[in-house]
Amino acid sequence: MIVVFGSINIDLTFRVEHQPAPGETVLCPGYLASPGGKGANQAVAAARAGAATAMIGCVGNDSFAAPAMMLLKESGVDTTSLIAGELPTACAAICVDSSGENSITVASGANQEVRAEQVPSQFLGPDSLLLMQMEVPAEENWKLLERARKCGARTALNVAPAASVPGNILDNLDYLIVNEIEAAAIAGLSGRGPNHPEELARHLSSQHQVTCVLTLGAVGTILFGPDGGYSIPTLDIDATDTTGAGDTFVGVMAAGLASNLEPVIAARRASAAAAVACTKQGAQLGIPFSAEIDGALARLPAARRLS
Repeated sequence: MIVVFGSINIDLTFRVEHQPAPGETVLCPGYLASPGGKGANQAVAAARAGAATAMIGCVGNDSFAAPAMMLLKESGVDTTSLIAGELPTACAAICVDSSGENSITVASGANQEVRAEQVPSQFLGPDSLLLMQMEVPAEENWKLLERARKCGARTALNVAPAASVPGNILDNLDYLIVNEIEAAAIAGLSGRGPNHPEELARHLSSQHQVTCVLTLGAVGTILFGPDGGYSIPTLDIDATDTTGAGDTFVGVMAAGLASNLEPVIAARRASAAAAVACTKQGAQLGIPFSAEIDGALARLPAARRLS
């Protein structure tokens, strides 16, 4: 089972010709209200990729709560450990420009009330993979990580959005998934900041004995672990909306790892899924199902071994 501990949002997406400059008002014809949040997005992605998945999070007692949870339930995610907090359901305002790039502002709301104690003990064991991000209180992530390690569960952290992560936390992870900005921030905290993506991933992997997965958008992915390094390509696509593509990658990779795929094989499947997600609108609405992922994977070039 994959246990996702993280955020649940409602996303308000605005399609604009260009991103607003400071002080500028940009008009658009309408907006899309859809489920989001890094935790929920990754849970939906893992479930649609075929993994048994549970979501641990918090929503408010408001009209956004039900639509925020809608696709979690429709995708077969276990939501029995979700709670309703005192704060409103988290909300994200997303501007997507004509090139498909986005800018996002998140009001955290009830995500601030997520607690490690929500996770049932039976969800943490040798057959479990705990997946965390950085949109809920960091101290709750670290409490849950300690519990998970004692119970023998595998652990994965997606450091998104970018944040400081103590070295002892990195030392207790099995998988670290970051983009280039997040990786550089962590490497700087470690006392060294290599600039090249390959060196960043190699450094983090060797220093913390973790499998480091460094995503580079349209350039692909770099992976370093105990078996060495790989460069994983992505598909050449015409992006419509990149919102949720990173979360699709993480969730689908987690599904592969939970199925005991080799990390490089799991990352190739995740890369194919993320590319498909970029051709659709909305975070969770654009996450592909397993058959669509497999079709895209058949067109993806092979990974390249790094020296």
